[in-house]
Amino acid sequence: MNGLRAVLVCLVIACAAVVSPTAVAVTPAAADAVTDTPAPAAANPSWSTLPVPAAAPPVTVKDLAARGPGEAWATGYEHAADGLRPMLYRWDGRAWSRDASFPGAGEPGWLGKVQFVGEEVWIFHNRDGAGEILRRSATGGWSAVPLPQTLSVYQDFAAVPGAAWVVGEDDTGLKVLHYDGSDWTTQSAPDGVLYLMGITTRTATDAWAWGDTRTGAGTTVLRWDGTAWQDAKVPLPPNSNVHTILLEPSGRVTIGGSQYTDGVTRTYLMTFNGHAWRTTYPPLGDTYTEAMVRGPDGALWLPVRSDRAFQSKYARVDGARTTFSYGPERTNAIDVKPRALAKAGPALLSFGTAEIYGSKPNLMSERLGG
Repeated sequence: MNGLRAVLVCLVIACAAVVSPTAVAVTPAAADAVTDTPAPAAANPSWSTLPVPAAAPPVTVKDLAARGPGEAWATGYEHAADGLRPMLYRWDGRAWSRDASFPGAGEPGWLGKVQFVGEEVWIFHNRDGAGEILRRSATGGWSAVPLPQTLSVYQDFAAVPGAAWVVGEDDTGLKVLHYDGSDWTTQSAPDGVLYLMGITTRTATDAWAWGDTRTGAGTTVLRWDGTAWQDAKVPLPPNSNVHTILLEPSGRVTIGGSQYTDGVTRTYLMTFNGHAWRTTYPPLGDTYTEAMVRGPDGALWLPVRSDRAFQSKYARVDGARTTFSYGPERTNAIDVKPRALAKAGPALLSFGTAEIYGSKPNLMSERLGG
């Protein structure tokens, strides 16, 4: 009898463990499964819509960056009657608002990458063809630092305390412009580098750039060590290019790009842990990884092409596991495209465009968590 009672007690405990909500560990912001089957709402925080004041469509989003849950900036340009106009939006933790107080806000041009430098916000500004860096101080005032020369193409911009770079081209070819806080100089890239597509920096003496070479070797990754730009010796996959490089305070480096194999493009990710590079091929198809960020949950997040015209779609890559989630359903939407992501404290923010049937693409924003 005692033996039977012991068996019954064990069965009751086992059943309680199965149904107990604390028995299953649920990853915060865990998305839909790889099969896109919606996960239970109780386990997965959902994306919510954030209203954005309209611009003059069609609009183009260039960048989104957040300092924390109460400050984020989104840039791009809109189409005015006489050409492009710069477009700047600010998130204050509650709502998006448009900022038109910066120099040249009503002139032709566009805004690019946003960087946080100390207590300031720095934004690259193409002002009717001439390049400059907009700086907003902690007291709220804007100023502008003009580039030492006008380039025909402005590819990218990066800044940290004590240093800033603008890469692009003029009639003579590749230009790497460096700002030390007071003066501009032109830096030399290694021989054979044709042009640079992007640049990012962790400190004034640790910057990375990527581009193409004249030698036919394909994409190259360069690293600035405080003295010179040198080949970073990154073992990129054959027949590949680079979309973005994430530099993290821990020293971890993550590269996202595409590889071409037998006429098919597939996304790859490379991670450097301080000792060695590791390459993976998550099931992302030919996703462009420029908007990839490290989320508040420690996983990599990026927008992907959605199979639902009325909803955005996001991928979460955590080690060997890739999952997906969808944004809110938008009535009569025919194309919803988040263009940029940013970690804003415990939340993720997205900024992009949504095209509603019968209208041109205008702005959209969504938030997960927080």
